[in-house]
Amino acid sequence: MSENQKQTRPAFHGSDIEQIEKYYGIPKETIIKFGANVNPLGLSASVRKAMAEHLDIITSYPDRDYKTLRQAIAGYCNTDINYVVTGNGSTELISLLITQRNARHALVIGPTYSEYERELSLTGGRISNYNLEESQEFRIDLRHLEYALDDDVDFLILCNPNNPTSSALTCDELDSLVKRCKERKIFVMIDETYVEFAPSIDEISAVPLTARYDNLMIIRGVSKFFAAPGLRLGYGITSNRAFLDNLKQRQNPWSLNSLGAFAGEIMLKDRDYISRTRELILSERRKCLTVLEDYRYAKAYPAYGNFILVKILKEGITSFDVFDHAIRQGMMIRDCSSFSGLSGEYIRFCIMMPKDNERLLHCLGELLA
Repeated sequence: MSENQKQTRPAFHGSDIEQIEKYYGIPKETIIKFGANVNPLGLSASVRKAMAEHLDIITSYPDRDYKTLRQAIAGYCNTDINYVVTGNGSTELISLLITQRNARHALVIGPTYSEYERELSLTGGRISNYNLEESQEFRIDLRHLEYALDDDVDFLILCNPNNPTSSALTCDELDSLVKRCKERKIFVMIDETYVEFAPSIDEISAVPLTARYDNLMIIRGVSKFFAAPGLRLGYGITSNRAFLDNLKQRQNPWSLNSLGAFAGEIMLKDRDYISRTRELILSERRKCLTVLEDYRYAKAYPAYGNFILVKILKEGITSFDVFDHAIRQGMMIRDCSSFSGLSGEYIRFCIMMPKDNERLLHCLGELLA
């Protein structure tokens, strides 16, 4: 494909469902959203029922300290309530964290979520990228990373599991990294948006490290695992008391509404929903990876998130070609050409319900098997 063709073809984000509807003339209600990375079970029935029965809660302001919500988060994550801060989605907390750190030189592990760099660019500091290597199946080489930590780097950002690669570091590996950063006075932000989809949450979550290191903040939310992106509930975990106090002083009061705070308490305690979600994702992810192993012109990578990154190996077939082929059959996947630092032709799709996954794999197989 020529450079002019690449520049004129449409580029859709995973949530650009309205633009896709307009461009292809496909009713958005009929499109299966394999590009959004949201739990296919949808909102928990018990949460929906509880919210409907407590709508009057919006007539009152929420508790300014969100104490009961923070208690629920602390219990869910097995951490100290005093380490927990809530926000209007993880996006608000990422913005507040980056603004307050005001880094001289931030290093971002990529390819990854573009919002990190957008927020960093507003602070005026220097931004560097450490791009994961395909030859390493997009896992971080910790020894090599140390060489990238220049003397003036004071802020490190990584997503674990990472989006779009679905790769992850273990808690032990993160321990080594955060310890090294502590010695060099580098603050670390770890975005754990997808950690609950991992085969073993305990194996890769860095939450236990917050009790030992005050140069670390974990960011999470309920958009993906609990299928509640519109709720705008995010939370952060850090033991850095001074930093937390400073962050809260600059955060808008009542940044999370009463209904969102109430729903958060309910969903984090819904063990049946949590169990069903993990059973579905872990089982279907294994099936999808097994099928993809037999595709001659596709390479799938080990996946810890609820999505799988696939490299296209067939000459003349681009990521947009595969996206276009799928959307014309009513399935929206992610064309990864917009991810900075991801060289080559890649697509990403999230795990949906079994029949939908079978349909997509058949569709991909028409081009790549």
